[in-house]
Amino acid sequence: MSERVTRSQTGRTPSKPSHPGFVETPGRKKYTRKSILPSRDLSETPEPFSTLEDGGEKALNGEVLNGKAYANGYSNGYANGNGHANGNANGDANGNANGHANGNANGHTNGHTNGYLNGKANGTPPKAVTPESEQLKKLDNPAIDTSGKREFGGSLGMSAMMIGFPTLMYYMWIGTALYDGKVPKPDGDESFKDFVFRMAYLVWTEAWPSNKAWQIYWFFGLLQMAFYMLLPGVYRKGKPLPHLNGQRLDYYCSAMWSFYTSTVIGLVLHFTGLFKLYTLIDEFGSIMSVAIISGFLCSFIAYTSAYARGATIRMTGRPIRDFFLGAELNPRLFGILDFKMFLEVRVPWFTLWFLALGMVFKQYETYGYVSGEAIFLLFAQFSYSNACAKGEHLIITTWDMYYEKLGFMLIFWNMAGVPFSYCHSILYIATHDPAEYHWPKWFIALLIAMYCGVYYVWDTCNSQKNQFRLEEKGIQEERTTFPYFPYGKIHNPKTIATKHGNKILVDGWYGKARKVHYTCDVFFAVTWGLICGFESPFPWFYSVFFTAMIIHRASRDLAKCHEMYGEAWEEYTRRVPYLFIPYVF
Repeated sequence: MSERVTRSQTGRTPSKPSHPGFVETPGRKKYTRKSILPSRDLSETPEPFSTLEDGGEKALNGEVLNGKAYANGYSNGYANGNGHANGNANGDANGNANGHANGNANGHTNGHTNGYLNGKANGTPPKAVTPESEQLKKLDNPAIDTSGKREFGGSLGMSAMMIGFPTLMYYMWIGTALYDGKVPKPDGDESFKDFVFRMAYLVWTEAWPSNKAWQIYWFFGLLQMAFYMLLPGVYRKGKPLPHLNGQRLDYYCSAMWSFYTSTVIGLVLHFTGLFKLYTLIDEFGSIMSVAIISGFLCSFIAYTSAYARGATIRMTGRPIRDFFLGAELNPRLFGILDFKMFLEVRVPWFTLWFLALGMVFKQYETYGYVSGEAIFLLFAQFSYSNACAKGEHLIITTWDMYYEKLGFMLIFWNMAGVPFSYCHSILYIATHDPAEYHWPKWFIALLIAMYCGVYYVWDTCNSQKNQFRLEEKGIQEERTTFPYFPYGKIHNPKTIATKHGNKILVDGWYGKARKVHYTCDVFFAVTWGLICGFESPFPWFYSVFFTAMIIHRASRDLAKCHEMYGEAWEEYTRRVPYLFIPYVF
C-alpha cells in the first residue's frame, strides 16, 4: 500500500514514498495494488496512442520506454557500453585532452558507434529516433524558440485576446446579473461611445475590487496552496525534460484531500455564520475583478521572475508573445508546489464547486427551497470537480504540464477565465426566479440519470486509457479513488503495434469509438446550458465555446495521429470506424 505523507511527520517537506501510488478518498478504507518494477520508477503515463497535444509517449535521450524492449535496452544497452558509457568515456577523455573540437568529434563518433552497436545487440538501440522525438528536440531548445510558429495571430492577436477576453467577461456578467439575463445594447438613440461609457460605469460601481473581495479571493488561494503542500498525497514522476538532460521532476498530488477538506471547512463556515457561501454570488462582480487583476499581476511576476532568475526557456525575443506564452516551464514554490498543476486543478474547478454551493444556499435563502435545476447543477459541478481532483496525477504527462510554459495564457485562464466565464449557468440560476427556467421534474430526473450514465462512460474511458499507459510501463495498479468503477481496467487488451514500438489501444471504449470521451465532454457542456432554458444566451457560453474547442482539438488529434502512425492508424480507423458515438457517428 502506498505510503501517505504529511507535514506532521517531521515539520518539513513530505518525504517521497518508496512506491508512489494513489491517494485514497477520505473515508475509503480498502485499497489494493500490485507490485511495480523495483529497479526504476516507471510511473510515467503516456497516451495509448500518443499525440503532442495530449503529452504522448516520447523516446528521448536514447531511451525506448516500452515494456520489455525498454528493460532490455536499458539494462543491456546501457550497461554493456552504449552511447552513455562510451560517449562519456571517450568524449570526455578526448575533450579534456584535445579541446572542444576533438571532444565533440570523438565523443559523438565513439558514443554513437559503440552505443548503437552494443545497444542494438543486447537490447534496443539507445537512440530511438521517432518523428515525435525529433520534433521535440527542435522545439525544446533551452534558450530560443526557433520553430517559427505564429500562434494566436502573433503579437497582435495575443494583445487582442488579453484585452478582449476580460472585456467579454464583464459584458457577460453585466448581462446575467444586471440586465436580467438579456443582452446589453445601446438604448434608443444612445451612441456606441455612450454605451461603452455606461458599461464601464456599471463595472466601476458594481464590480469594484473591494477589500472584502481581495480577502475572499486570496484567502482561498493561499489556503489551497497550504493544502497542496501540507495535506496527505503521493509523488508522481513527470516526463523526461530535454532541457534538463532528461530529468523527470517529482509532482506532489494531494488534490483529493484538498477538495474534501475545503468542502468541509466551507460548510462549517457557512452553517456557523462565519462566512455565508452565497457571499460568493453576492460579491461575484468584485471577486471577478480581483481575479482579473490578479491574473495580470501574477503573469507579470512570473515573466519578470523568470528573467531575474535566469530560468527562461524557448524565448522568441518578442515581448508580447513571450509574456502571453510564458518564460519559464516549471516554476515552483519550496520545491514542492508546482504552479502549473496548482492552477490547472485547484483554482478553477474548486472555485466553480464553491460557486455552485453558494448558488444552492442563495436560492434557499431567497425562496425557502432549492429547485431541481439547482440540484442538477450542484451534482454536475461536484462530479466534474471531484474527477479533476482524483485524476490530478494523470495531468502530469499532458502537453500543458510537459511543454506549455507558465505565461498569461495559462495563468489568466485558470485564475480568472475558467472560473468566472464557465459559471454563467450557476450565476443565472442563483439570480433568477426558478419560474423563469422551470423544467418538469421528470425531465430533471431523466437528465440526472443520463448524466450519471455518460459520466460512467467518461470516467471508465479515461481510466482505461491511463491504466493502459501504466501497464505498458510495467506498473500493475488500479485506481480506487471515488467513484471507482471496475470497467476502468481492461485485462489483456487488444492493441495494434506501431512502427515506433508503442501500441494503439483498440479495446474497451476505444474499441467502439476513437473519441468517445470527447462526446461525453460535449454532453456535460450542453447540459449546463440546457438546464437554464433558453431565456438567456449567457448560460450557453460554456456549451458553445467548449464544443467548438473540442471539435477543433479532435481534428488536430486525428491529423497528428495519422501523420505519426501511418498504416497502424489506418488499421485502427478501419477496425473502429466511429469517431464520437459508437455505431452512429
